[in-house]
Amino acid sequence: MTIRDDHSLAADLATEAGERLLAVRAREGFADAAALRAAGDRESHVFLTEALARLRPSDHVLSEEATREERLDPSRLEADRVWIVDPLDGTREFAEEGRSDWAVHVALWERGELAAGAVALPAQGRTLGTGEPPKLPAHQGGRFRIAVSRTRPPEFVRNLAHLVGADLVPIGSAGAKISAVLTGDVEAYVHAGGQYEWDSAAPVAVAQAAGAHASRIDGAALTYNQPDPSLPDILVSLPDLAPTLLAGIRDLHR
Repeated sequence: MTIRDDHSLAADLATEAGERLLAVRAREGFADAAALRAAGDRESHVFLTEALARLRPSDHVLSEEATREERLDPSRLEADRVWIVDPLDGTREFAEEGRSDWAVHVALWERGELAAGAVALPAQGRTLGTGEPPKLPAHQGGRFRIAVSRTRPPEFVRNLAHLVGADLVPIGSAGAKISAVLTGDVEAYVHAGGQYEWDSAAPVAVAQAAGAHASRIDGAALTYNQPDPSLPDILVSLPDLAPTLLAGIRDLHR
């Protein structure tokens, strides 16, 4: 692995972790979904944390698969640089044969901002990163599409879609949903059912680098490396649709 800078590191690590997850899928098979999910989470977490410890030894790491004590380690709050990683975003989809809407997230938070990030979509054969962010598609007007959870779309998003004239598109992981905004498969992603920093840090870093809108559903900024890593809601969209969506959300919450 050739490391040139943090953008390249994020993309290289996410891509290699994804390749390892494809190998786990091939090795374990799909007969025991729980065992497959556990193996994927474990092996990707170990690879990413060991690689970062070797390549960026002075940086801190916040991983979904770390222990509770590691996640709550107060020293990361004083650090200048923290890698926020989700070794396997979308474990449900990872364990379903034929599904490609799962991801690997690798992001760097530096002095209050997301500085680099990458989202690997291994089963789709691509990685989106901040080093060469994707070019946003143009919205052609008319009805648009909002990515939502496959299993638990918030009721207010159904109401929002009706209000603003949009169609709902179920997609698996958060990384796959935000990536779909960046690649033109949907125009927006709205979620208010609870998430954590590792669910969105990397895809938001890429979205911001590409020029997309990314915020809380009330329009507030997304903040990372907080004492409590919960980040319960998010809006990512093409920039020209953000005012309409934010206005619709405000109307529904009055």
